[in-house]
Amino acid sequence: MSTLVIVESPTKARTIRNYLPRDYRVEASMGHVRDLPQSASEIPATVKGEKWAQLGVNVDADFEPLYVVPKDKKKVVTQLKDALKEADELILATDEDREGESISWHLYQLLKPKVPTKRMVFHEITSDAIKKALKNCRNIDEQLVRAQETRRILDRLVGYTLSPLLWKKIAWGLSAGRVQSVAVRLLVNRERQRRAFRQGSYWDLKATLTPTDSPKLSFLSQLVTLGGTRLANGGDFDPATGKIPPDRNVVLLNQEQAEALKERLTGKTWKVTDLEERPVTRKPAPPFTTSTLQQESNRKLRLSARDTMRIAQNLYEQGYITYMRTDSVHLSDQAIAAARDCVEKLYGKNYLSPQPRQYTTKSKGAQEAHEAIRPAGSSFRTPQETGLSGRELQVYDLIWKRTVATQMADSRQTQIIVLLQVEDAGFRSSGKRIDFPGFLRAYVEGSDDPEAALEDQEVILPNLKVGDSPNCTDLEAVGHETQPPARYTEATLVKTLESEGIGRPSTYASIIGTIIDKGYAQLANNALIPTFTAFAVTELLEKHFPEVVDPSFTSKMEQTLDDIATGEAAWLPYLREFYLGDNGLETLVKEQENQIDANVARTVELENLDAKVRIGKYGAYLEKENGEGVVTASIPKDLTPADLDPQKVETLLRQKTVGPEQLGRHPETGEPIYVLIGPYGPYVQLGDKTEENPKPKQASLPKGVTPENVTLEVAVGLLSLPRTLGVHPATGAQIQANLGRFGPYVVHNQTGEKDYRSLKASDNVLTISLERALELLSEPKKGRSTTNSKSKAALRELGSHPEDSEPVNIYNGPYGPYIKHGKTNVSIPEGVSVEDVTLASALEWLASKASTAKSTRKTTSKSTKSTSSGSKSTTKSSTTTGKKK
Repeated sequence: MSTLVIVESPTKARTIRNYLPRDYRVEASMGHVRDLPQSASEIPATVKGEKWAQLGVNVDADFEPLYVVPKDKKKVVTQLKDALKEADELILATDEDREGESISWHLYQLLKPKVPTKRMVFHEITSDAIKKALKNCRNIDEQLVRAQETRRILDRLVGYTLSPLLWKKIAWGLSAGRVQSVAVRLLVNRERQRRAFRQGSYWDLKATLTPTDSPKLSFLSQLVTLGGTRLANGGDFDPATGKIPPDRNVVLLNQEQAEALKERLTGKTWKVTDLEERPVTRKPAPPFTTSTLQQESNRKLRLSARDTMRIAQNLYEQGYITYMRTDSVHLSDQAIAAARDCVEKLYGKNYLSPQPRQYTTKSKGAQEAHEAIRPAGSSFRTPQETGLSGRELQVYDLIWKRTVATQMADSRQTQIIVLLQVEDAGFRSSGKRIDFPGFLRAYVEGSDDPEAALEDQEVILPNLKVGDSPNCTDLEAVGHETQPPARYTEATLVKTLESEGIGRPSTYASIIGTIIDKGYAQLANNALIPTFTAFAVTELLEKHFPEVVDPSFTSKMEQTLDDIATGEAAWLPYLREFYLGDNGLETLVKEQENQIDANVARTVELENLDAKVRIGKYGAYLEKENGEGVVTASIPKDLTPADLDPQKVETLLRQKTVGPEQLGRHPETGEPIYVLIGPYGPYVQLGDKTEENPKPKQASLPKGVTPENVTLEVAVGLLSLPRTLGVHPATGAQIQANLGRFGPYVVHNQTGEKDYRSLKASDNVLTISLERALELLSEPKKGRSTTNSKSKAALRELGSHPEDSEPVNIYNGPYGPYIKHGKTNVSIPEGVSVEDVTLASALEWLASKASTAKSTRKTTSKSTKSTSSGSKSTTKSSTTTGKKK
């Protein structure tokens, strides 16, 4: 008897095959095999004329979804059907969450098996887990499938109903989403707070003290009271005014007063007036869930949520960790025993928690898997034993440490507070002593090196007692400024979404990816900065569809979807009410569409600006009436909504009306040098733009140089780039210094190849010497995350293309791994890992991409010819039906 087992990916298939009987055949579905149509070309001819066809859901027939097999999955389905013909039994072994249940259901519907069919689930790919799963197969959970289908239909209704409205009223290509739009609003609201923020300043004193009996031991102390009244700190200021409210009884010092106080206290006697030691116990954090893994890998490893989930998926499918989509913090008895064994072997019995530690899940909607993310198996491999490398090793290391730490003893610490008095000024010193590190030996949140973090956490104070008179060796007046609310990082956004009950952690990675891909946010220094487009879309939705961006409404919707999964709520009445009800989405869109003025929708309302910010075809721009007409100016892409102030508006508009600001004249040519601000930031320009000189020389301002502080000397230096420093002693080739898109660099111009190195923070592109350049070029080249595959190493080299012998390689791009041959790039299909790609499959995907590109060009050419004599609106209409939504 032969059995066919179907899983999602070749990696999972290859791993699970090791634990199944010999007569079991394992095949991969490559992810979903059916879905709602993604484009007009996928809609079957039989329903193409129906008004609901573009939506992909027949709302008049009990919201019946239109499922199609995508073009790239038809071959997979055929192969699975052929494999099923030779089987006596079918086992559907897709992931155990809603998504996996849905894939199994779709496979069953498509394959229509005539042999016995079972559903097998497991949360780790180990020998014991697979044997146990084989003995406990079940049927497909129809309730779980219905819940997932309702979720999918709901997302389609929101996205495909609101997105076309955004195209008409704001800009083509925008999208709205049930969770996405709420997440964008969170980013926008934080940026609004930053715009409204007003900075306050305050001063205090910092003293360096030494005990009289130990002059080599020093400690710091900070001024906290003056004349018995508490000193003002940052928390006392009103962020809207930058001032302290009148009802706050605090002392606010300015610089002059702080300096005067410093002089008054210098040389005076200090006394220890109070000393308090308080024991503190810290317990280890629970093991990882999907959400907390995304947060911590973003904090520690600077990985995006999308990259974290891709790496975790690979680790799971290779049998290294348990299933990575889970809301549960529960650990099985087997996992607890394995973790405790690791602790005892690596750290000793005294580092074990007295009793096995178990955690309970607080999230009401927790469902996905039955256990937290942990190393797989009944004994945990240490990170060094896995043979993993790179990011996979880092993520496994994170999971291993967090899991092991859960079974370690509490950390025992002592917090020490010392109060001192000098004249009428009260000072405080704070210390911390780690009496027993406990779990901190293995895992410290936000730190890569637990041992180093332990040292950083300890603040040792000398042995002092009340009445002691330490010596003041230094007294310094220190100024402080209040800071605006911090922008969201991926970690803090994920944490907020989960705490508010918005969406499911398993979807956060794709949602954040979409927010960035659609131009709603830019990622800079790990912060998510909303764009002016995000402001425009959020304002439109807040005004006309407030519930769509209301966190509490979205949270209630999520709860209802969970209730549908458990059978506590009926799916069809809910969909009818949501979409077709008196206040349903379709009704609202029809009512509101004619009331939305496109000019108003494209305008972003920002306080304290006398110019309008509008969203155009090529991005955001300023618009202002100046008496002679309307003046417009593009807003640089790196200028954020919070930083757009009246001064910057004036600079941008003046550049368009009066012309650029002249910095001076070039000392050699006499040509004027201008400072300008373009779409990609500030730059200097040599000479005027004329018919004879249509492209005058330009140079971007480097990091740290602004239009306000750039000097003529610096500008001349920048315009002289690239600088030839000399020749390489070994090759005789030129070495140059220049400024590029990623900052300043030196380049060794060898024949046929250029060797680049970025300059360090202490280097200056205008003054760097040949010797320093040679030193940098001698250092090993570091990898950089960029889409330019020529400047980074391939993840895998598959071989040469049979037609031109050019290499076919796999690279890591911003949207995941992709295959490159010459100028053709093609993404690796969903469900296929880098390790599973062969040269043959890569050639097939490249050929498919090439044929698709050719047919698209032909179609476009024909369409252009047939509509060239028609009106603009005809062309736009014919294009719309062929576009993805």
